[in-house]
Amino acid sequence: MKADKIIGVIPARYGSTRFAGKPLIKILQKPLLQWVIEGAREATLLDDLFVATDDERIAELSESLKVKTIMTPSDLPSGSDRVWAVVKDIPCEYVINIQGDEPLLTGKVLDTLAGVLKGDVQLATLARPIKSLEELKNPAFAKIALNNKGEALYFSRSPIPFSQNEELSGHLKHIGLYGYKKSCLEKFCNQGPVELERTERLEQLRALWMGIRIKVVLTDYESWGVDEPKDVVQVEQLIKEKRSR
Repeated sequence: MKADKIIGVIPARYGSTRFAGKPLIKILQKPLLQWVIEGAREATLLDDLFVATDDERIAELSESLKVKTIMTPSDLPSGSDRVWAVVKDIPCEYVINIQGDEPLLTGKVLDTLAGVLKGDVQLATLARPIKSLEELKNPAFAKIALNNKGEALYFSRSPIPFSQNEELSGHLKHIGLYGYKKSCLEKFCNQGPVELERTERLEQLRALWMGIRIKVVLTDYESWGVDEPKDVVQVEQLIKEKRSR
């Protein structure tokens, strides 16, 4: 068996507070989850791919696309906990938490993340430069401050670092994909949610609270998660623009 096996897991919960049934919503006549699965399948560094869900309708879709599907409890506190429920009994070294609401996902961006999962890296994620003041000030997007080793100092929904002149240089938007060493994911999930992550509603702050170093890889990947129904129109436009290029 491959010693450093990498497994990708797409957590897809039906009962989203802001957008119930989100994985099944149609984007250009194709379910959101299907976009994510097709993007993930383009990756060359994943050794296996799973969908983790709490709903039979979502399971029916993923199984129709011939993806291994695991049913998980509805009351798990985060997507990472849903991922852990899938991989805890599967031999592997690394696990990638693939957000189930990123229809612009590509295999290239997953390979970028998977490519740094080696050695002493316990947890890695992605970021790209912020391109507008709208992005910087939008609380839907998490921002990252880094140290001189390219590791996260802090994540926030507020604009960080503060810029008196509202300059964009040095500001980074977090892209919510996570690559874990399996042993790190286990510790993360066993810890359970902490006050800091509840305050910002950012689960990665649990890792920083625990003292886990988070490697941040820069990319040009243009992510746009579907958090609310209004995001569907924006994502469809981005897909059309991408196709036209």
